[in-house]
Amino acid sequence: MTRLSPARLAPADVVRVGGAGLRTRPARALLSALGIAIGIAAMVAVVGISSSSQEQLDRRLAALGTNLLTVAPGQTLLGRRATLPAEAEPMIGRIGPVTTVAATGKVEGARVYRSDRIPKAETNGLVVLAARLGLPQTVGATVREGTWLNGATARYPAAVLGASAADRLGVGRPSPLTSLLVGAQRFTVVGVLDPVPLAPELDAAVLVGWDVAAEALGFDGYATMVYLRCADPQVESVRAVLAATANPVAPGAVAVSKPSDLLAARRAAGETLNALLLGLGAVALLVGGVGVANTMVISVLERRSEIGLRRALGATRGQVRLQFLTESLLLSALGGLGGVLLGVAVTASYATYQRWPAVVPGWATAGALAATVLIGGVAGLYPAVRAARLPPTEALSSP
Repeated sequence: MTRLSPARLAPADVVRVGGAGLRTRPARALLSALGIAIGIAAMVAVVGISSSSQEQLDRRLAALGTNLLTVAPGQTLLGRRATLPAEAEPMIGRIGPVTTVAATGKVEGARVYRSDRIPKAETNGLVVLAARLGLPQTVGATVREGTWLNGATARYPAAVLGASAADRLGVGRPSPLTSLLVGAQRFTVVGVLDPVPLAPELDAAVLVGWDVAAEALGFDGYATMVYLRCADPQVESVRAVLAATANPVAPGAVAVSKPSDLLAARRAAGETLNALLLGLGAVALLVGGVGVANTMVISVLERRSEIGLRRALGATRGQVRLQFLTESLLLSALGGLGGVLLGVAVTASYATYQRWPAVVPGWATAGALAATVLIGGVAGLYPAVRAARLPPTEALSSP
């Protein structure tokens, strides 16, 4: 007598049979998926809101100069003030992680007055600095009134005042009629800066173009301060090579600023938030897995007669296991997808309300879906095995 082997289920049949339990009990499936979705949404929302908050914190700390370094002349072996080579600024700009660089140079002997009637001794403590055009972007300076120097005004007698310099000189708003006596020449005021927290030395300065400073004020062309920004993870490595890059002949005669303590605070905050996210995510996944397991165990208990009928019609234990495992996976995937969408929506809404950048890491959404399916599979494994072990006669006799 030939023994017939049981028919194999195609992948499409496996999905159809596994989804039958969800279709025949839509209310229970919806509530179970909702429980999973809420847990996943909580995890994604916590990750998203925390990431958005961290991004906002990073932006604020970046605005405070965590990645800003300065290079200035130090002292020679004889105790005299050194000078930076003329090539220091372009050489620093060639360092890979450096994103922006700009320099200022002090114009020695230049004094600033509103008119030639003011006594020469009353300098108001102002200094004249030759400035590169990219200075505001590098130090985070903003123009309160007027405009910053450009390619044209940097070659002509035009000046931008720091916030304190404008107050001391009594200049409220620049105009073509507002001029200053810088050295022996008149300069038109074209702009006034806001206070610069990262470079307070600019507040009491009169800033002029590099070219006009050399032509009209006798500027020697040597930078007295070089400002640069670089990628945050590379701050320490960039600082380590700055002195030798700025002055290869005498690196010991170069003074380089230390990275801000805010950078360390930024990293500590990031590590704390990451640990929090991992803990909350694990709790949310555990809750979702318990919900799936509970739903599937109840489903097996309620569907004993169905299991017995399928076994009596020739379904193997493996096919029954596969049916309930597939149902568990589908239920988990449905809840996980809904939870991810809900979590992203909550994150976007809260970030918009707080005026934060909305950030939901890709690993959070992908990880939530993958972890949900994995947890659902593990949670549905025991009910699937239990369903497959039910004897057909016992299952058919169950109410």
